[in-house]
Amino acid sequence: MGCYDLSLSVRLKQIAAPAYGGINAVRSIMPPFPAFTVAALPRILFGPGRIAELPAELAKLGRRVLVVTGGRSFREGPHWPALTRGLGEAGIAVETLGIEGEPSPEMVDEAVARFSGAGIDMVAGIGGGSAMDAAKAIAGLLATGRSVMDFLEGVGRGLAYDGPALPLVLVPTTAGTGSEATKNAVLSRGGPDGFKKSFRDDRLMPRLALIDPDLLATCPRPVMAANAMDALTQCLESYVSTRSGPLTDALALSGIEAVRDGLWPALAGEGEGRARLAYAALVSGICLAQTGLGAVHGLAAPLGAAFAVPHGVACGTLLAAATEVNIEALMERDPLGPAVPKYGKVGAVLGGQAPVCGGDGLDFLADILGDWTRRLEMPRLSVYGMTADDIPAIVAASGGNSMKTNPLVLTPEELSAILTARL
Repeated sequence: MGCYDLSLSVRLKQIAAPAYGGINAVRSIMPPFPAFTVAALPRILFGPGRIAELPAELAKLGRRVLVVTGGRSFREGPHWPALTRGLGEAGIAVETLGIEGEPSPEMVDEAVARFSGAGIDMVAGIGGGSAMDAAKAIAGLLATGRSVMDFLEGVGRGLAYDGPALPLVLVPTTAGTGSEATKNAVLSRGGPDGFKKSFRDDRLMPRLALIDPDLLATCPRPVMAANAMDALTQCLESYVSTRSGPLTDALALSGIEAVRDGLWPALAGEGEGRARLAYAALVSGICLAQTGLGAVHGLAAPLGAAFAVPHGVACGTLLAAATEVNIEALMERDPLGPAVPKYGKVGAVLGGQAPVCGGDGLDFLADILGDWTRRLEMPRLSVYGMTADDIPAIVAASGGNSMKTNPLVLTPEELSAILTARL
């Protein structure tokens, strides 16, 4: 038997009687195809082995590159010698910068001061989200030597960024943040008064995103698991976002399917699984840049600032609980809204159900995500020193941009319940 959308089924029951015009009435209430906008995207090169193309691509942009990487892993790995050799053969002079941990405003400003007079004419970020975000911010500031605090959202001086930004190429070595396809650099400062905020502008979008799944081969299993949950969270939150549209819906669902099919094979060391996770991370970045995110990311930012919870871990540990709370709140306050059948469809996709039945998927989505959380051994928040006494402060600090596109406004009590479930 075929299935149809849960919200549509409710509407059919309400209006399909002859007194209301039967099926013609159903047609009359179908909403118009929505208008939507797509922000700028980078040129994308995707596929195994494509790291070999990086020197030639950089040669199109300049002659002196600042390569920003993580602390050591990439530069001590198997791809660095071939890359530096290729850059030399292409006539490109190289400066390097390693980023330890998540980038801070002070770290970015120090790098800008160090390299402002070095003749850098392009930046390449190769690494996880931290390296790519640092590269993005540095590329935006090197030409002028300005401080990132002039432009950092919410905590900076509130000045309008007017560029110019240097040409930027991003190469992810993990599969999670999707930073290679976004226009914001996330910077943080730790401690009780810490923050995690974005330096954001269209001019920070990379010229090129080069995604080579082979670079994930050396990624540690816990990091790969947390990053995959980040990508899944970004796809799911984009899909149910109040700013979602038909294009992002299609991409987000394809990313969710890629995580479903690629996560466990990737953790077992299979290259095809890594390719699927790399794709999921990429489309998650594309989607979030268009739609915004939701409650998981709203809470993840203050958790990262106050307790140094790694971003992927924060997403992975909160996703099931936040999804359950969102669904319960929607069923109480907006059961006929568009997010309810979307959650149902995601449940059906993750559960391998066909045809998609919104109601059935809705019943077991949170259970599937909870099972993944346990199997992936996502740490609880108490591991990072958080206690119940800290919950009100985290909730109070969670009202950033991500919360604005959650499918509905959650109460402080509902947000507290998400955190309590993962203490």
